[in-house]
Amino acid sequence: MDIVLRGGRVFAASGFAEAVLVRDGVIAAVGPESEVVRQAAAHDVVDLDGGLLVPGFTDAHIHPVQAGLERAKCDLSDIYGLDAYLAKIGDYAAQHGDREWIDGGGWDMSAFPGGLPHRSQLDFLDRPVYLIQRDHHAAWVNTRALELAGITAETPDPADGRIERDSGGRPSGVLHEGAMDLVGLLTPRPTASDLDEALVEAQQHLFSLGITGWQDAIVGSYAGSDDQLPTYLSAAESGRLRARVVGALWWDRTRGLDQLDELLERRSRAEGLERFRATSIKIMQDGITENFTAAMLEPYCRCGGTGLSYIDPGKLKEYVAELDRFGFQVHFHAIGERAVREALDSFAGTNPGNRHHIAHLQIIEPSDVPRFAELGVTANLQPLWATHHAQMDELTLPFLGEPRSSWQYPFADLQRAGTRFCAGSDWPVSDADPLQGMHVAVNRTEPGGSVHASYPTAQQPFLPEQRIDLATALTAYTAGSAWINRSPAGIIEPGRPADLVVLDRDPFALPPGDIWTTKVRMTFVDGKIVHEV
Repeated sequence: MDIVLRGGRVFAASGFAEAVLVRDGVIAAVGPESEVVRQAAAHDVVDLDGGLLVPGFTDAHIHPVQAGLERAKCDLSDIYGLDAYLAKIGDYAAQHGDREWIDGGGWDMSAFPGGLPHRSQLDFLDRPVYLIQRDHHAAWVNTRALELAGITAETPDPADGRIERDSGGRPSGVLHEGAMDLVGLLTPRPTASDLDEALVEAQQHLFSLGITGWQDAIVGSYAGSDDQLPTYLSAAESGRLRARVVGALWWDRTRGLDQLDELLERRSRAEGLERFRATSIKIMQDGITENFTAAMLEPYCRCGGTGLSYIDPGKLKEYVAELDRFGFQVHFHAIGERAVREALDSFAGTNPGNRHHIAHLQIIEPSDVPRFAELGVTANLQPLWATHHAQMDELTLPFLGEPRSSWQYPFADLQRAGTRFCAGSDWPVSDADPLQGMHVAVNRTEPGGSVHASYPTAQQPFLPEQRIDLATALTAYTAGSAWINRSPAGIIEPGRPADLVVLDRDPFALPPGDIWTTKVRMTFVDGKIVHEV
């Protein structure tokens, strides 16, 4: 039976429309309500009730399997502060007395002086503890975990990480970047059933937020997590995976082109699947600003050092050229302005048709802004981070200095330079809700319901000259991210799959400061309801 969606506005490819006709899972007509109804055969009606109909969102940088696993463990992401963390950890340990390890994550660096918790805070437990930081670039462990891993004052830092140490040189209980694996790989491994359940649970959560497709930004073993490729293949083959997904295969930064044959074989395992393809490669070129591993052109203020480039820039160009030659899309993590420049340099001479993109883009040296459009590289935005929150004000701005602090998240500059956008959340690093991200892109302030909304400067716009309009932000989360994934969805026009989202209100009709109040009422994939309030 046909479906007619009417009674509100439609964010269509041709502009705002009144109604949409869906037939056999495909958009059959878009336009004035009378014309759409005229074309319908026997049909059901979905009343938009004054809300807005938009394409299904595609998250261009997300980690759903990891998020699903963390939600089932000791999850600290919805609370804040040491006392709250310790209470939650203690309760979790009491409820799971049979577990050899206490593991999970979601703690925020800004909850600790200097961004650093200490092993002694977790030593009230008689079991090893491994808790991943919200950004997934550090882990908080207790003394027992360090002992099991054999980490002492004499243990050297790995090439791609750092063991945080106290004034006496002893490990303090924080492991940065590659050092996370020293303990993380000792934690109990999830079973295939655990991974499958995590993916299915995460998919349903994402459907509830209107997300009908995504790019998993790390499909491989990283930071103590296991390879998710078998999980995706199984879910896609069985039909449990209903979203449209691209997996970004993890580039092992300790190796070189010797891994290319393995990546080609991994890509081939997904060929022919309708819902999953492994056509992208994820390269993490640097870390994050808060622990001074983001790659900078000039030293950090107060502490010196210019961060880490995980792959030598000369070799990086060679690797990217070869990946491009084999038709892979390259998906970069680049936070610092040096890492952004190294990523852009590596794309010189590559094929724009492979739809390469750079995610995060916290700091871009102004002369590099126009290079995105010149090279045909898409800017993959994580807008939620572009606000005044404790981590920004206390752990980032003091160590960046000017003018570098004013180069952060330059969305408007990129737009003026003609850059193509896609957008994502990096969930579980931050909230997966695209509407919260759009709120920040438009306002550069914290959404009213966020965990950081009560911070003193949360509603003071962060670099307000870099705001973008709502239509641009919405397009980044729909057509822009669908384009990156080569998905046929993401646009409301005849012939496209009916991956659609009904919003409970029209955010274009709201004051900009209220965009965050918009919620998802219904989500459709191929014209079938996958979420309804």
